[in-house]
Amino acid sequence: MIEATSCGGVVIFRGKVLLLYKSYKNKYDGWVLPKGTVELGETHEQTALREVLEETGSKATIIKYINKSEYTFRVPEDMVSKDVHWFLMMADSYYSKPQREEHFVDSGFYKFHEAYHLLKFSNEKQILEQAYAEYLELKKANLWGHKYL
Repeated sequence: MIEATSCGGVVIFRGKVLLLYKSYKNKYDGWVLPKGTVELGETHEQTALREVLEETGSKATIIKYINKSEYTFRVPEDMVSKDVHWFLMMADSYYSKPQREEHFVDSGFYKFHEAYHLLKFSNEKQILEQAYAEYLELKKANLWGHKYL
């Protein structure tokens, strides 16, 4: 079993959530949240911010840690057990540009219910629900936009 760690973000701007559409050789198609692998010497926060910027072009700020999701998948020679650490982030605009090298062909900001139904993976839907609930609580308390780390 191979163990892997990734970090990503639920990026929100004016109540809308940033999603990416990945299309890979007709083998994989679907909307996902931005995330990627931790590089040597990086903190989870640094990885999440770097991956959001690389995959979407969006400049975001981490507001707070949300949760960790775990899943396994098969690769030709082994099984991979992956932990993904998720952060609630605030974007500075609606700007996004999908990273073509990673097979992202579309990106954009969507209302919560649209984003929820578009997301391909149930574990990302759960993270979205948690992050959006946090966002609404912070907004209600007039604290949205304050960094908590």
